[in-house]
Amino acid sequence: MKAMYPAVFIPEEKGEYTVIFPDLKGCITCGDNLEHAMIMAQEVLGLYIVSLEEHKDEIPQASDISTLELEPDSFTTLVITEVNQYRRNKSVNKMVTLPVWLKESAEQAHINFSGVLQEALKQKLDVM
Repeated sequence: MKAMYPAVFIPEEKGEYTVIFPDLKGCITCGDNLEHAMIMAQEVLGLYIVSLEEHKDEIPQASDISTLELEPDSFTTLVITEVNQYRRNKSVNKMVTLPVWLKESAEQAHINFSGVLQEALKQKLDVM
């Protein structure tokens, strides 16, 4: 799942940047330079969205970037991130039903059932 929100990049001393997401209260980061600030913005956005989901909080809609008011010398850009890479890799057991012949053939071939199921689900859902 991808998330995209407008972010305000505010230049600080020595080439550093502070990054805020106006739609996401408290979602703030910084970087040593513009490239680092963009990387940090993608990361904090992903972690913030995952945190909202885990706490079952509503995920706000992204604002129209053209409506945001800026401080002098700052700029706004859209930040996009792949949220799934920030999810915890907590595993769960899931019972599945297979035909006996398929189960036996897979076991003889030493196939990892969990691995195959995970790969197939990721492909089917078009996620990383």
